[in-house]
Amino acid sequence: MDPRKLLYFVSIVEAGSLKKAAVQLGVSQPALSTSMDRLEASLGIQLLDRGPTGVVPTPIGELICTHARLIKYELERATQQIANQGRRQPRTLTLGVLPSLASSVLPQAVAAWRGENPSTRLRIVEKVQVDLLIGLLCGEFDLIVGMTEYYDILDGLKQRVMFRDRQCVFARPAHPVFGLENLSWTRLAQFAWICPLVGHQRTLLEGLLQSEGVPMPKQIIEGGSVQFVKTLVAGSDHLAFLPTHAISQEVAEGKLRPLPITAPQLHRNIAFFHRTGFHWTKADTHLIAQIEEVGRRLSKD
Repeated sequence: MDPRKLLYFVSIVEAGSLKKAAVQLGVSQPALSTSMDRLEASLGIQLLDRGPTGVVPTPIGELICTHARLIKYELERATQQIANQGRRQPRTLTLGVLPSLASSVLPQAVAAWRGENPSTRLRIVEKVQVDLLIGLLCGEFDLIVGMTEYYDILDGLKQRVMFRDRQCVFARPAHPVFGLENLSWTRLAQFAWICPLVGHQRTLLEGLLQSEGVPMPKQIIEGGSVQFVKTLVAGSDHLAFLPTHAISQEVAEGKLRPLPITAPQLHRNIAFFHRTGFHWTKADTHLIAQIEEVGRRLSKD
C-alpha cells in the first residue's frame, strides 16, 4: 500500500467528500479521485462508497482507515517534535489510566505527587484497557496504569505490578437482593445490571454467569462513566461491578453496599506499563510510587 495514498484516503474520510479533501490537501479533485481508484485497484477491494452527498468508507475501508490514521498521527507527531527542537518548553507527562482508578486512586496519588513536583505538567487520559495499550504503543501516552491480563498480546511494552485490587458487586442498601439467602450468580442474573459494552467488567460478568450455565441478564444497561454507574445503582435496583476502592466513600456514607459474594476472578493485578527504552525522570518515578502507595492502601481498606 502506498503511504501517500493512505494519507489521502484518511483525509477524504475525515472531510466526507473528495472536493473538501482536495482543497485541504492542495491537489485537484480529479487527481485525488484517480489516486483513490489506483489504491482500490492495488488492494482489489472497494474502500469508498461515493454518492451525491459525499463519500463514506466501506466496512473494509473503515478497517484500513484505522491503520492509516496511525500513520498520519505518527507523521504529525514527528513534525511537531521537529518544530519544538530548540524551544524550551516544560515537559508534559501524559498518563493513561483506567476510569475506575481515575475516580479514586489517582486523585489522592496526584495530590501527594504535585507537592514535590510543582513544575512538571501532567496530562491524564481515561480509556479502557485495550485503548490504553494501543495508545501507549502509538506514543499517545508516556505511561499507562491498567490491568495485566492483556499484556501478552503486545510486544514492545514492559510492566510492573503495583497492587492487587478487589472488584465487588454492589447495590443500594435497600436493594431486595440483601434479603436473599445463599447468593449465587444465577440469582444475581435475575436482577437488572449496568456494565460496559466491552472490557474487563463485561467479560467478568459473562464468565461468572457462564460458569453456572446462565445467560446474561435480560435487563442490562451498557456503558456509562464510573460516576453514572454509582449514581444509577444508588437510586435504582441495578447491580454493577466496581473495585472496592472506587465505592469506599459511598459505602461509608451509606449510599452503596457490597454484596457478600466473591470469586477468584474478582481480583486483578494493577500495573504500570511503558515502552521499551522509556527514559524515566524523577517526577515519573515519584508519580508511580504515589499511585502504588495509594492503590495498596485503598485496596487493603
